[in-house]
Amino acid sequence: MAKNVYTVAQVNQYIKNMFAQDFMLRQIYVKGEVSNCKYHTSGHIYFSLKDESGAIACVMFAGDRRSGLTFRMQDGQKVIALGAVRVFERTGQYQLYAKQITPDGEGALYLRFEQLKKELREMGMFDEQFKKPIPFYSRTVGIVTASTGAAIRDIMNIAHRRNPYVQLVLSPAQVQGEGAAESIARAIRLLDTRGVDVMIVGRGGGSIEDLWAFNEEMVARAIFACQTPVISAVGHETDTTIADYVADLRAPTPSAAAELAVADYRQLMEGLELFGCQLTDRMEQKIMNLRNALEDRALRLDRESPADQIRERRTRMSALQKDFSYAMETKTADRRHRMERLAGLLEGCSPLLRLQQGYSYTQTESGKALRSISQVREGDGLRIRVTDGVVRARVESALPE
Repeated sequence: MAKNVYTVAQVNQYIKNMFAQDFMLRQIYVKGEVSNCKYHTSGHIYFSLKDESGAIACVMFAGDRRSGLTFRMQDGQKVIALGAVRVFERTGQYQLYAKQITPDGEGALYLRFEQLKKELREMGMFDEQFKKPIPFYSRTVGIVTASTGAAIRDIMNIAHRRNPYVQLVLSPAQVQGEGAAESIARAIRLLDTRGVDVMIVGRGGGSIEDLWAFNEEMVARAIFACQTPVISAVGHETDTTIADYVADLRAPTPSAAAELAVADYRQLMEGLELFGCQLTDRMEQKIMNLRNALEDRALRLDRESPADQIRERRTRMSALQKDFSYAMETKTADRRHRMERLAGLLEGCSPLLRLQQGYSYTQTESGKALRSISQVREGDGLRIRVTDGVVRARVESALPE
């Protein structure tokens, strides 16, 4: 009896580990014809891939279908499946666990397209920070395309219609077939040395094989390294190439690229004319505002000038002088009238007036005014003052009343 005896589980585990350690089986593309395709209620897809020599069991889990399958798979279809080959321990059978499934033919090119797009994106060649702005007004427009064909004619017609003064510089390139990628990359590098303002790189529509040169890495790197802003214009609106992702701006068609690269001269001139009118209006308004401000300052300067102030103060002094004179005259007249009234009152109280009326002023010999009979005796001398002199007399008697 053999010394080393293994269980079925041990053998299956060993084989599973062998498959897991094989680098090629961890990510492998397998193409073949679909057979026994069944969509399970769980969302998983079970099928086989076969060719004339054999078949391999396959499964795609529901979680991988969302991003890895874009069509309804059916028996008889030729596809390319990307996945890992592993062993299912319970049955001991190996099968392909598919992560992505694409139709064969165009599908192979699509896989190459997605793989290169992923690599270039990870390298940062699609980042917005590297995108150069497209100039608004370009005097020279470079074109990389075939010298014959609809693309160059469309670009020339639209460019001439929009701006007959723009200069078009063609760097002819082979845009399809073997050597096309090298030709396009070389034309881009050559045109970049001519000092054009903007560059259009593209061609007319076609199949994915026809457009494939614009999916090559060398073309992408030539566009990325270009110092001139690049507008990509490959195929029709629904076509998307690697060149579109790397370019500074994508146009859906060559005609649209010409629209983006060449400013409409008539529209530009109309805009300049409108801008000129607006500028003139604003300048006239500005001049009017400045003139009004200057006149206002001049008026303020006149009001605040020394000569004007002197004239104003002279006028005020003249008015004050008149007011003062009038006040003095009024005051003088009032005082004169008052003095006359007081003089009249004083005159009425004057002793002289009394004397003129027959009254006299009597004094004793000592000069005192005689007011009482007790001041004199018989024989005392008296001085009696009348209007025109003094009368001397002596007292004969002094009788009380």
